[in-house]
Amino acid sequence: MRRRDFIAGVGAATTCAFVARAQQRERMRRVGVLMPYVERDTDARLSYFVQGLGQVGWLSGRNLQMDVRWAVGNLERLRMYANELIASKPDAILVDSTPGTAALQQITTTTPIVFVTASDPIGSGFRGGLPRPGLNLTGFIAWQPSMSGKWLQLLKEIAPNVNRVAALFNPDTAPYVTSNYFPSFQEAARSLKLEPTLAPAHGDADVENLMIALGREPRGGLVVMPDQSSGFNYASIVSLAARYRVPAIYHSPGVPRNGGLLSYGPDDADIYRGAASYVDEILRGTMPSDLPVQLPRRFELVLNLKTARALGLDVPASIVALADELIE
Repeated sequence: MRRRDFIAGVGAATTCAFVARAQQRERMRRVGVLMPYVERDTDARLSYFVQGLGQVGWLSGRNLQMDVRWAVGNLERLRMYANELIASKPDAILVDSTPGTAALQQITTTTPIVFVTASDPIGSGFRGGLPRPGLNLTGFIAWQPSMSGKWLQLLKEIAPNVNRVAALFNPDTAPYVTSNYFPSFQEAARSLKLEPTLAPAHGDADVENLMIALGREPRGGLVVMPDQSSGFNYASIVSLAARYRVPAIYHSPGVPRNGGLLSYGPDDADIYRGAASYVDEILRGTMPSDLPVQLPRRFELVLNLKTARALGLDVPASIVALADELIE
C-alpha cells in the first residue's frame, strides 16, 4: 500500500470514529415533564429546569426532546397525562407535586422519576428512606413538617393580635397535611398561645365559610397549607381573605405577588435547577436509587405591603428586613 493511501485510510477511519462518537454523544434523549398547574403560573419554574439542563449540555432539539403536560389543577387530567408520558417511553420524567408523583408511581416501577415539591415522600410511599431507599424515584422535598411552625411564627409577628389560626387544606389533593404538617402546627400554636384548627375544604364554598368564621370575630388568621396540585383557587382565597380581613400566610411566592399577604417557602430556582442536575445524572447512567432525596437549601420570604396596609397591619421592621421581595 502506498504511504499516501495509508494516511488517507487512517484519516478516514479517524473521521468515522469521531463522527460515531459525536453521534453517540448527540443521541436524542427524551424527558417528560408533568406539571399540575396552569401553564402561565409555572413558566418560570419550568424555565429554571430548562436552563439547568442547558448548562450541562442538554439542549432541546439538539440532543433532547422534552414532552411537557399541564394538568391545570385537574386530578383526572393529571392521571391521564401520567399515562401518556409513560407510554412515550422517556429516559426520565420530572414531576411536580405529590399527587403527580403518586400517579406515575402507580403506572411504572422502572422509568426514572425525579419529583419536586413533594410532601412527605416516605409517608406517601415514594421512598423507603431519604439516603438510598431503592425504587425508581428520587427528588426534592419542598416543605418539612417543621415549616408549619415557621409559618405560624411569621403570621403572629405580622399580625400580633391573632389568637386563633386555621390550617387550610384540600383533603382530596393534600391528604398528607393531617399527618405530616398538623402535629407540628399544633405544637407551634401552643408555644405561641394560639388556638389551632384543622380546616379541610373541598372548594370555594368551604373556603368562604371558613373565612366568614375567621372574620366574624377579629383575631382570626389563616395558614394555607402546601398543595401543589392546585387543589384550591388561590385567587379566590386571596379575594376572600381581603373581603373578610383575614391575615393569611402562604407557601408559594406567586400568591403575594398576586395580592396575598405573605409567603415563606423554598427557592423555586434552586429546587428546579437541582432537579435538572439529577435528570442529567440519570441520562448519563446513574440510577435514581443512588441519588438521595434532598431537603431545601434556600428559602425566600415575599411580602405584599399594599395588602398589609389594606388589612390595617403595622408591618414590623423585623419582617421587612427578612423579606427577599417587597411588593408595594
